[in-house]
Amino acid sequence: MEIMNENMGYDRAITTFSPDGRLFQVEYAREAVKKGSCVVSVCLNKKEKTVVFCTKKRHSNIVLSIEKIFKIDEHIAAASAGLIADARLLIDDARIKAQQNQIMYNEPISIFSLAKFIADKKQLYTQYAGVRPYGVSFLIGGVNHDAVLYETDPSGFMMQARARAIGQSADKVNEFLEKQYREDMDANKAIKLAVESMKKAEEKFQIDEANVWTLTEKGIKEYSIDQIKKIIE
Repeated sequence: MEIMNENMGYDRAITTFSPDGRLFQVEYAREAVKKGSCVVSVCLNKKEKTVVFCTKKRHSNIVLSIEKIFKIDEHIAAASAGLIADARLLIDDARIKAQQNQIMYNEPISIFSLAKFIADKKQLYTQYAGVRPYGVSFLIGGVNHDAVLYETDPSGFMMQARARAIGQSADKVNEFLEKQYREDMDANKAIKLAVESMKKAEEKFQIDEANVWTLTEKGIKEYSIDQIKKIIE
């Protein structure tokens, strides 16, 4: 007789906890994030108020590219790992939230409030039957008074970080970031660290594949390959 898995059935509804207190659908969503391409972000405040995002450019064919970094407002951006369709929906909601805050309070939304809004929406989708968790994690960064960086995962968990990676090989990259990150770095050194971190995620990663954005008090900047190479070399 076939031995039935003791956990069988506990993953059929998001509202059902397993006997050891796990929500399997949330764990499956986290696995979807781990299969996504790596995303790295570095946040600086000492010398310069800067948030750096770095991803690998994804081209499924000659004419189609996949967006991984999203502008939310003039002072906030986010990078995603996991299901791009889920990321797109949450980014659209985040952009609306940012504009509502501007209209209601006549000031830009804080990065904390925006990250918490996304985390709250994710957590809401772990409470009700008939829905599934969002299979995406974000690194959300920006500059209000200071440069700040937050991570949100499919469970609705949210934390602040100085340097962080999500997606494929994130554990290995985060160990590298913990050793190499310095508070007194300038923006160019942070970009170099982010690109070097991507090489830890993918051995065959090439500088020509790097997609780098920075956020400062002056706004958002996307770097060309030539600019990235000049910084790295």
